[in-house]
Amino acid sequence: MSALYILIPVAIGLVGFAIWLFFWAVDSGQYDDLDGPAHSILFDDEDPLHKAGVEQAKGDEAQQDRPRD
Repeated sequence: MSALYILIPVAIGLVGFAIWLFFWAVDSGQYDDLDGPAHSILFDDEDPLHKAGVEQAKGDEAQQDRPRD
């Protein structure tokens, strides 16, 4: 029974801290854009140093521009 005198205030304090943490996260904009980071991994960055596939794409364009026999 005497443990309840300690555990109840500790539990109330933890709940209060969790509520404060939630409102802090909402106020600081943590939940503003939930879909943007999930979709950003699907697209390549516009990195000029990233050369993967550039030569192949240029080769494909050159073949399309060339007249066929």
